[in-house]
Amino acid sequence: MVIETDMVFRFVNSTDTNGDTRTFRVYQVIGTAAHEELELYKFSHSMTGSSGGTTTYQRKNMNSLIFETVGQISWSSNIIASAVYFGLEEVSVKDLRKVKNATSHSRRFKSGVGAAYKWKISENRTDLYCIDSQDKYIASWSNHERILRVTPRASAMLDRLVVTCFLNVWFKRLGRW
Repeated sequence: MVIETDMVFRFVNSTDTNGDTRTFRVYQVIGTAAHEELELYKFSHSMTGSSGGTTTYQRKNMNSLIFETVGQISWSSNIIASAVYFGLEEVSVKDLRKVKNATSHSRRFKSGVGAAYKWKISENRTDLYCIDSQDKYIASWSNHERILRVTPRASAMLDRLVVTCFLNVWFKRLGRW
């Protein structure tokens, strides 16, 4: 029997002391040694002089090894994201963080093909995990390690998992779960 191993992604903040926390990189851990990582995503937030701005995210094309823009996050203020673009598809942040009821500890979203998922707060109250509509685990976030783990069966929606994880961590940190 083959046991699938989660894909592991490490989020690393910019080292620029004047940098925005929406500027970061995501590395895929591909081995057990400390330096066996592949830079896979770049998130870059531009300050436009207005109260909002745009976070552009790029993913490394594994054939050309060149980073290509795959989407952006529009911010209506310094703390509130309003829309996310996955390529040409525009999705309201409200649709990526739907709440079932006021006391809910989960945030629902749909994949690009309409399948339902939800991020939930772990028992330790700092980490998150994501499940599908059958309550099967597909991803988890370790806040202390800044690590996202994703099951191989969810690899087709990796962009959406990385972005929704970032947004949920962002809003949770601001006390706006």
